Amino acid sequence: MAALVVGLCACSGDGKVRADAIEDRSQMPILDARGVSTLVSDSGIVRYRVNAETWQLYDKAQPSYWDFPQGIYLEKFDEDLNVEASLRSDLARYWDKTGIWELTGNVHAVNEEGEIFDTPKLYWDQQQEKIYSDTVIRIQRETSVIEGVGFESNQTMSQYVILKPTGYFPIDDEE
Repeated sequence: MAALVVGLCACSGDGKVRADAIEDRSQMPILDARGVSTLVSDSGIVRYRVNAETWQLYDKAQPSYWDFPQGIYLEKFDEDLNVEASLRSDLARYWDKTGIWELTGNVHAVNEEGEIFDTPKLYWDQQQEKIYSDTVIRIQRETSVIEGVGFESNQTMSQYVILKPTGYFPIDDEE
């Protein structure tokens, strides 16, 4: 009986629950999803898989963006759902108004030819359909390793230019 009396006394008031006002809504995500894994299709055919431990959407920030503070992993599939290419980074941010991805920290990509790209930072401009970086890049090919600073590519990373190249190229003595 004593518990009932305490419970009734605790419920007095107007019954409304109030929270402190949010002063700066731009610093609060409208979406905070955990353990995200999604498939993306094109014309009814699954083309991509995106995995992210955390996905936050900041719609009131200026400019608005999507944040992946624990990184992102992307796989591109062929028509038989075999992985053709992949991309991962420790951090990722997508500026939704401009269509630009900023990938930071141990960016590792494999293109459809099996070439491996490693860099600390990479940008993907979806509107311009290009990928670029102004930092160190390392490209491991079947028979050579190319390194340099600065990089520009089409979005499939099949045609690229290293702006300040260095590297190792095997030379056949008979040639």
